[in-house]
Amino acid sequence: MENIELHDIREKFLKFFESKGHLLHPSYSLIPKNDKSLLLIGAGMAPLKKYFTGEETPPAKRMTTSQKCVRTGDIDNVGKTLRHLTFFEMLGNFSFGDYFKTEAIHWAWEFLTEVMKLPAEKLWVSVYEKDDEAYRIWHDEIGIPAERIVKLGKEDNFWELEVGPSGPDSEIHYDKGEEFGCGSPNCKPGCDCDRFLEVWNLVFTQFDKDKNGEYHPLPHPNIDTGMGLERIACIMENVDSVYDIKAIRKIMDTVADICGKKYGDDKDDDVHFRIIGDHSRAITFLISDGVVPSNEGRGYVLRKLIRRASRHGMLLGIKQSFLEAPVTEVIESWGRAYPELIENKKVILEVLNTEEERFQRTIVQGTELLTQKIADLKSKMKKVLSGEDAFILYDTYGFPADLTEEILEDEGLSYDKEGFKEAMDEQRTRAREALDKSDSGWKKDSKIEFDSEIGKFSGYEMNETTTKITDIYVDGKKTDELPTEAEGIVILEDTPFYGESGGQVGDVGEIIGDDFRLEVLDTQKTKDGLYLQICKTVDGVAKKGAEVSTKIDTKRRDDIRRNHSATHLLHAALREVLGTHVHQAGSLVNPERLRFDFSHYQAMTEEEIKAVERIVNEKVLESIPVVTEIKSLKEAKDEGVTGLFESKYGDVVRVLKMGKFSMELCGGTHVRNTSEIGLFKIVSETGVAAGVRRIEAVTGHASYKYVLKNEELIKSVENRLKTTRENIEQRIGEMEKLEREQRKEIESIKAKLLGNAASDMTSEIKEINGIKVLAKVFEGVEPNELKNIADEIRNKEDAILVILASKNGGGLNLLVAASKGLVKEGINSGNIVRNIAKALGGNGGGRPDMAMAGAKDVDKVNEVFQKIADYIK
Repeated sequence: MENIELHDIREKFLKFFESKGHLLHPSYSLIPKNDKSLLLIGAGMAPLKKYFTGEETPPAKRMTTSQKCVRTGDIDNVGKTLRHLTFFEMLGNFSFGDYFKTEAIHWAWEFLTEVMKLPAEKLWVSVYEKDDEAYRIWHDEIGIPAERIVKLGKEDNFWELEVGPSGPDSEIHYDKGEEFGCGSPNCKPGCDCDRFLEVWNLVFTQFDKDKNGEYHPLPHPNIDTGMGLERIACIMENVDSVYDIKAIRKIMDTVADICGKKYGDDKDDDVHFRIIGDHSRAITFLISDGVVPSNEGRGYVLRKLIRRASRHGMLLGIKQSFLEAPVTEVIESWGRAYPELIENKKVILEVLNTEEERFQRTIVQGTELLTQKIADLKSKMKKVLSGEDAFILYDTYGFPADLTEEILEDEGLSYDKEGFKEAMDEQRTRAREALDKSDSGWKKDSKIEFDSEIGKFSGYEMNETTTKITDIYVDGKKTDELPTEAEGIVILEDTPFYGESGGQVGDVGEIIGDDFRLEVLDTQKTKDGLYLQICKTVDGVAKKGAEVSTKIDTKRRDDIRRNHSATHLLHAALREVLGTHVHQAGSLVNPERLRFDFSHYQAMTEEEIKAVERIVNEKVLESIPVVTEIKSLKEAKDEGVTGLFESKYGDVVRVLKMGKFSMELCGGTHVRNTSEIGLFKIVSETGVAAGVRRIEAVTGHASYKYVLKNEELIKSVENRLKTTRENIEQRIGEMEKLEREQRKEIESIKAKLLGNAASDMTSEIKEINGIKVLAKVFEGVEPNELKNIADEIRNKEDAILVILASKNGGGLNLLVAASKGLVKEGINSGNIVRNIAKALGGNGGGRPDMAMAGAKDVDKVNEVFQKIADYIK
């Protein structure tokens, strides 16, 4: 049996079923599409459910996937046991009314025994006790002895819904060995001990169950199979638990490097390592699929996983944020099969770091307080923390209730959940009452109370004004002066500076008096419409009541205008291409770029992105006048104007129109004509939350820079390929062709050398117990090349046993091959290679005519091969 790692197993499985006529479909998102019954995808067949029920038509009658899954039902056991995971991958092959039991069983057996090289004698199967057809196929066609086929009841081998598709299933089990068993002579699949590991479940959906519990045969039965990738990896890597798989172990090793501890040295620390190792995968894939931390639904699951992983890092002695390291390892490792992880790396790490840092800031104080509370409870011989104390931890320190519960459980304690709920309800009531009376000011965390009169905003029409300073605030207090080099807030009677709102950043510029000059660093706006110029005195001393002239940075404002107007065209184009379900979910408009978040259930295709980009540029070139109208909210609604956040508008609204193509409520600044936008270029399309996509784009000066940068890149490619841009593709094609030819030539030379080597080795054939045997050790020969050598020798000799080994990268590849005549006489290559592998610290097996194994003890191989007769008796 070969030592095959997790990522290679996935690839082999998918290629195998693709060769059997299956459509290889990428993993579906963890966020269920059009299925409100599921919070997250937790099984390989879950995204295909409607294909099985007939509600939707599948893209092909045969499909194969490696489906990413998240299950949180056993989250409290994750890390504490060696088998529970929140994230896992389910390998599956599916038939929708095409093939059935015979093909499903034969292909499963072929994959496990011929592709994975699992020893047939180590595999057992269980079937539904009334499924004689499956039993017959396993016994008569596959050839599994009756004693290795176990008949079980409905509880173990029948899959069904309350109403709908259902049917028997057959499970394939791997025998780990008697040392893992219960000692009973009747131990077999179905026993509660750890000897038999379920590897693959083949579900034969052949019935339609009605509401009365009657089973009606389906005219076109289906196949639904599922094999846990991590489970099969345990077997192929010859390790005892999923946490010892190389790919997962590497995640934990990144944590070990940070904390200075080693996995395996301490059983309590090992729990922390395993939790972080597991949660890092779930966190990475959830964020990549658009889930963001929140206090409900999928967002809550993600938040819980991040905070739980962070806390267990603290228990390993890590005092700073650290999850970026294991998550980066996941991105780089799993990015081979899931390229979207590489594409979304920046977003993944941004979301992760923000959440972890937020948790880190509050967790230290909360932990200290909870530790004190636990000590108090124990000193008073009490077992239950009050609901009020648990709520203080939650409300004041951001300490999740489930985390409080988990820590208490570790100490044999609990908390009053009913009391916690009452405190939570009281807090919500207070918050609702306060909401109607509050005015949080110009920033959410600001405690400044402004009592200035609201001035006029003339920035829609004017870039400069002559006005006066009505108020000055320094350090949150009103004052009459703003000294040189000091920073403060300046209120103007008439301002051209746009205050940040609606996603558009605030203006900058300058305010000039007779004997002073202010640099405007930013402009904000309070909820009631007071414009706040954040200023620094560059010259002189600014004074309240002074007459001033104002001037915004017009170049910067013009860039902002272009980007803001482009978001309106983009929104309309998205609705035209994707559908009217598209709505704005947020935006950022600054001088360098625009960012537009919108509701959509899946990633846009390249064709969709190009279509949207084309439409926007067409509208730019149409030179559509951009006009604004002030009208009642009702009139705007009646006219069909798009209002995304209408609750923030009053009865009178500002409507921005670009012909009939775009009509939206908007308070921002815009170009006068769409032609002023210039080239519109989308630079990225990504997912940022459940059902929310994000487009980033550039216009005007930024799009010109973007074109120049690409021009430089093309020129660089021209120089390196020594060709012109018109011939770049041709040149690459020539290089690819040359590479293919050279690869073929190398393979041909290799084959000749191996053939010559095989001929030269005939002089090394020995006779052992009346059998011709060739035993040889190589350096750096690949497994497939060992097969070629064995075949060459068997072709030259009538009856021979070939035993080969190759030292590769600190390990050994072993191969045993027997000619047909020797197999008929009872020679079994699988048994022989297993004996040799065990002597060299490895394991393996295979068919009687050819078998392979992997081993670790490189230094002992020559010694073992000198005594080869002992291993073939």
